[in-house]
Amino acid sequence: MAGNTTSKDAKNGLMVRPIKDGTVIDHIPPGKGIKIAEMLNLFRQDSVVIIGQNLESTKYGRKDLIKVENRFLRSDEYNKISLIAPNATINIIKDYEIHEKKKVTVPDVLEDVAVCTNANCISNKEPVPSRLYTVSRDPLVLVCHYCNFECKEGLIRLKA
Repeated sequence: MAGNTTSKDAKNGLMVRPIKDGTVIDHIPPGKGIKIAEMLNLFRQDSVVIIGQNLESTKYGRKDLIKVENRFLRSDEYNKISLIAPNATINIIKDYEIHEKKKVTVPDVLEDVAVCTNANCISNKEPVPSRLYTVSRDPLVLVCHYCNFECKEGLIRLKA
């Protein structure tokens, strides 16, 4: 009876129906699920998108979760997710089973993923690719290749 949520599923903690093929983004900090869905343009596609907000999590207390049918993420999308949800896990689902499970990590170098927050940086004035280096993951701190400006967690802007 795959695809249907039953009262038995609800008793076992299953809040939304499983997906046949696609991606599940799990362990998103509460309140960040919508931001990630918007960043990935999930609302502009024909895929079914299920967003759970403020769900119970044994590991983190509360979390958001995103399920997307028939959509698999690119590596640059993993990098963007890592800046918003550094503890997120990505589950690739095939035929209702977890085919692959990956934990996102902030890469050492981010190219054309985020922008320098220094308004005077050349990367904000000239057509050059943005390049930021990770100097700390907790708390998240990135340094611009061009001007050495520190971009700190909470102030990091993703490239459009």
